[in-house]
Amino acid sequence: MQFLEKVKLIKKEEPVMAKKNPEDIPVYWFENSDSVSHHFHFESDGHLSMKVVDDARPVPQKMVESFLNKFFPSGYPYSVNEGYLRYTQFRALQHLSSAALSVLSTQSLLFAAGLRPTPAQATVVSWILKDGMQHVGKLICSNLGARMDSEPKRWRVLADVLYDIGTGLELISPLCPHLFLEMAGLGNFAKGMATVAARATRLPIYSSFAKEGNLSDIFAKGEAISTLFNVAGIGIGIQLSSTICSSMEGKLVVGSILSVVHVFSVVEQMRGVPINTLNPQRTALIVANFLKTGKVPSPTDLRFQENLMFPERPIQDAGNVKVGRALHKAVKPSEVQKLKEVFVEEKFLLSHGKSCTDMVLEHDATGEDALRGWLVAAYAKSMKKMYDDPDDIILQDAYERMNDVFSPFLSQVQAKGWYTDRFLDGTGTRFAR
Repeated sequence: MQFLEKVKLIKKEEPVMAKKNPEDIPVYWFENSDSVSHHFHFESDGHLSMKVVDDARPVPQKMVESFLNKFFPSGYPYSVNEGYLRYTQFRALQHLSSAALSVLSTQSLLFAAGLRPTPAQATVVSWILKDGMQHVGKLICSNLGARMDSEPKRWRVLADVLYDIGTGLELISPLCPHLFLEMAGLGNFAKGMATVAARATRLPIYSSFAKEGNLSDIFAKGEAISTLFNVAGIGIGIQLSSTICSSMEGKLVVGSILSVVHVFSVVEQMRGVPINTLNPQRTALIVANFLKTGKVPSPTDLRFQENLMFPERPIQDAGNVKVGRALHKAVKPSEVQKLKEVFVEEKFLLSHGKSCTDMVLEHDATGEDALRGWLVAAYAKSMKKMYDDPDDIILQDAYERMNDVFSPFLSQVQAKGWYTDRFLDGTGTRFAR
């Protein structure tokens, strides 16, 4: 694309004796790009006006580019990180299925409320209590914010699972109208938790795609996509509710299908998100890849290796490290001083167990500290298989080996785009010397 390909500055001819203020001379020019010619002109009040002079683009191309301009960040695809298109495609499918499912569940709720053999006033009170349960769910889920920072992908998937559980309870409420309040209340409780989890994880997910300081633009266009397909999903839901879902059997069949599509879509979304902050799982995968290949994977390379539902599982090739246990549970009191002598200037302590290695971080430990501890644990585990030396000697040897390779290793980590200033363990259990 060539901007300012053709610029013309045309000035009116002036009489020899007449003199005009340069500000009164009209200034305009043309810009040609991709078969489109624009005319730019400065008005007398200083405002710049623009109009299309010639547009030779085919109609389909105009429609596609208009859609991209309205629903994708400016400069797409160069202004976002890899994976944004996949994320957006499955997000559209997620909102489409979610909105359609919501229509069916709302219809079921209204039907169940109408079947209850109680006065209208009691139905209104029950409806208010039902909505109150949603606020209770929001309050409970708000206490899990640190865990959502650590594992936004997992909690985004769990949010949609909770939402579908809540919607499912609402969907089957006509089968037991005498339990309307219980079914609807539990459904809204689950949906309240889902709402908080989905909103709390939105920002770190959008941030992972921001490439040129354009987080607000990505956020705005992402919400535009959501709104568009929510509206389309509502239309589909209305059509379904008046046709094949007019019976309870139809609702159960279609609702189950929509729920599966909904959860599948959000799982595929999260697989495409290249988050560059360090948490236990990503740190372990970085160390495991480095020890195997000598190279550090980028966030884009690592995204498909992440376990979305069980991220806390230790990774054997990275030393089977577990983070988050309290110091008095992870390390025997008699060993604390010995470990502090081995890791004198470090902000972590390591304790080998039968099946895993516990790592306890100091309260101000960063991602670099976690990487150092993980490398020591991984080297110590491999050495333990080859030698019968005591644990303290193996730890000392592993620590020295880590110091030999850490500088080039850290350079690779940072060059690949990983953010090492913080370590998001999500538990808040650390120690102070």
